[in-house]
Amino acid sequence: MSEEHWVFGIHAVEALLQGQSNRIEELWLQQGRNDKRINELQLHARQVGVKCKTVPREELDKQVDGRHQGVVAFTKPAQTLRDRDLKEMLDGLDHPPLLLILDGVTDPHNLGACLRTADAAGVDAVIAPKDNSAPLNATVRKVACGAAEVVPYIQVTNLARTMKDIQGRGIWITGTAGEAEQSVYQANLTGPVALVMGAEGKGMRRLTRENCDYLINLPMAGSVSSLNVSVATGVCLFEAVRQRVSA
Repeated sequence: MSEEHWVFGIHAVEALLQGQSNRIEELWLQQGRNDKRINELQLHARQVGVKCKTVPREELDKQVDGRHQGVVAFTKPAQTLRDRDLKEMLDGLDHPPLLLILDGVTDPHNLGACLRTADAAGVDAVIAPKDNSAPLNATVRKVACGAAEVVPYIQVTNLARTMKDIQGRGIWITGTAGEAEQSVYQANLTGPVALVMGAEGKGMRRLTRENCDYLINLPMAGSVSSLNVSVATGVCLFEAVRQRVSA
């Protein structure tokens, strides 16, 4: 069975039970575990009609690469969200959008962390190019602690074209770049905003950068030149949250 068809970890499986329980074919629980969190998860699964199975820890270890915390859900493949889904989502919003664009983030741990932060910050959707981006696999879902089940992750065919479509809706696109003159704390991140974060180490691609309305930097006081993309995403998104709450 492919790793992409497994969701593991207590937070990730609980989020799946709450929002997409119909995707779960079977829930595997570690034999011998009888703690409160596992018992609550099993009760929730039975309430929504999900079949539960108790298996030795060794069986869980074989299926996933990571800390499963004694719970693994075998699922139907997640529906891949594409360009049309982004349009429909934006059409249905009743507030100024806050979007996160990830340009070439290929590490699943970084993607999972970005999704977790995006959920906490109230991001409406995370957008990435279909090629050269991390897939929404089991590792991403585990690191995201449930956020991957609730935050739309939309992989688009042509990121530059999608950015132009977003701008056509009156959404301002702000990209992050070390050489930018304006810092994130000087930028106006209220109103309709899409924040662009570049790939680990390389930053945004040239065409992505050219399609941004503004560029901002994160002031660095120490000896390192940049932050991990998931950390930088958290800094920028929560500055946007601060501004939007204060506006």
